[in-house]
Parts: sequence; C-alpha cells; structure tokens
Amino acid sequence: MSLNPSASPRTLFASPQDIAKVGVVVALVLLVLFGWARYDNFLSEYNILSFLRYNAMFALIALGMTFVIITGGIDLSVGAVAALASVVAALASPYGLLAGVAAGTATGLVAGLLNGVIVTRLGIAPFIATLATMLAAYGSALLLADNQSVSASYDTAFTEFGQGDLFGLPVPALVMVAAYLVGWLVLERTRTGRRVLAIGGAEDASRLMGLNVDRLKLGVYLASGALAGLAGVILAAQFGAGQPTEGVGWELFAIAAVVVGGTLLTGGSGSVGATFAGAMLLALLFNLLNFENGKGWISLSAYWQSVIRGLFLLLFVLLQAKIAKTSDDF
Repeated sequence: MSLNPSASPRTLFASPQDIAKVGVVVALVLLVLFGWARYDNFLSEYNILSFLRYNAMFALIALGMTFVIITGGIDLSVGAVAALASVVAALASPYGLLAGVAAGTATGLVAGLLNGVIVTRLGIAPFIATLATMLAAYGSALLLADNQSVSASYDTAFTEFGQGDLFGLPVPALVMVAAYLVGWLVLERTRTGRRVLAIGGAEDASRLMGLNVDRLKLGVYLASGALAGLAGVILAAQFGAGQPTEGVGWELFAIAAVVVGGTLLTGGSGSVGATFAGAMLLALLFNLLNFENGKGWISLSAYWQSVIRGLFLLLFVLLQAKIAKTSDDF
C-alpha cells in the first residue's frame, strides 16, 4: 500500500480533537490506576457505586452541554435549572415517582424552550440568553421553596429514583448510561447529529444548504434543559429534598467536562463518549482528593479542591492548545 503523494501532509496526522479524545481516556485510566495503587478500598464496590450514583447528575448536564457547544452555543442556566427542577420534583413527589420525574423534567424542558426561543427567535446571544434564564431559574427556585430545602415524600417511590438500585446498579447510573447511549446514537448514527455538527462548523453555509438551523438549535436547548431537569430530579430524590441553592457552578463543571473531552468551544466538533470520559475524570479528581484527605497527610477543603480542579482544567486546555499548534505546523 502506498501513500497518495497528492494528499495533504495534515491528513497523515490525527486531528487535535482526536488526540484530545484519546488523551482524556488515557488520563482517566492513569488516575484510576493511581487510586488503586495508593488507596485501600478505592476500587471497592461501595466506592464505585457511590461514585456513579453521585456523579450521574453532573454527567447528565455535561451531555446536554455537549450538543449545545457543538452548535457554537453555550448554556449557563443548567445548574440553576437543575436546582429549580429539584424543588418542583420534591413538591410533586407526594403524587408518586412518575409525577416527580415528569414535573422536574418538564421544568427543564420549559427552561430549554425559553432559551431556544430567545436565541433563535429574538436573536439574543446564547451567553446573554442563558444567563438571564439562570437568574430567573434561581429566583424561581427560591420563591417556590421559600428560601429553604423542600422535603421530598418518602411515602411514595420517588426517593428510590436517586437512592435505589436496579440489577445491582444505582438507578441514577443506569439513567446516565441510557442517556449517553441515546446521545451517542443521535450524534454518530443519525442525520440530525450530522446536521448539528454542520451547524457548528458553518452556520451560514448550513442555511444555504437548506437546513432548518433554528429548529435544530431549539432542539439542542430543549435537550439540554430536559437533561438539567432530570439531573434536578436525581438531586431531589438522592438527598430527599429539593435544593434551591444547589447547582451553583454546575454549568462550569459541564463546560469543563466538554472541553476536557476535546469538544471545540467554537462548535462543529464533539464527542459524547469523550464528554463522558471528561466528566468522570473531573469527578474522579474530587474522589481522589477525598481519599488523600483520609490518609491524613494533607487536609484540603472543598475550596482548595475547586482550585486544584481548576488548575487541572487549565493544564488540560493548555496541552490541547499545544497539540493543536503542533498539528498546524505540519
């Protein structure tokens, strides 16, 4: 087999995004191996299941953020929407599991619809549109909850959605896996996924090709809102209460997971699987720091843990930029 001499040298090398996708998986594996070697019970069933149960809600909002960023947008409202959805779900929980899940998810859908309409119909920049929705959602959550936690009903099966197990696995983890499978199928195996990628790569060209850009953008904001609402349902069910003051910084976690996974903030490229790896990587950092605190050598508060995670994100982004520059030189 011979190489085509007319081919561009760039085609002989993986793209920076492909390198980043591999890099995040390698980093995740290395952290797992480090934790296994250093800490007792790190790979115990209890730690693994607890890790998946707690971090499922963060992974869900990162999934929605992936599709939004692929189109060249941003959704700053996901944390606030999750907080509002947790309150609504807790208020609806006395009517049963389905009522609580439906109410919380519908809350997210409404927020996503609002974001989508403001961005597509009013022509407002996604940063401003979703910032406004974020403020409105936090205010609505505090008003509904009267500035306090709202207890969820334990008389129905609602709390099982966050605290229960199915087939030996946490229900939130199963929901997360199902959502990522659907997300992967949509992005990688459907015409809709290809169109979403096309919009992020060249929106004007997509319009000229006859794609309904506004409808697709509305769809991704609806998906992001629904997943944030579902994360809020898990929050309420897992802790037994709606949390109107939770969700602060969740949007930053989601954006960080997407970026670490190699998705371009400018849009046009992205991977659901890499986002999942990025979300697990960032969550694993906290898990490792908690184990390190337990050894007694150091004692890092949650504030310092956030600083360390921020520095880790910065390091990862700098490495990606270096890889991209190196690739451009060929």
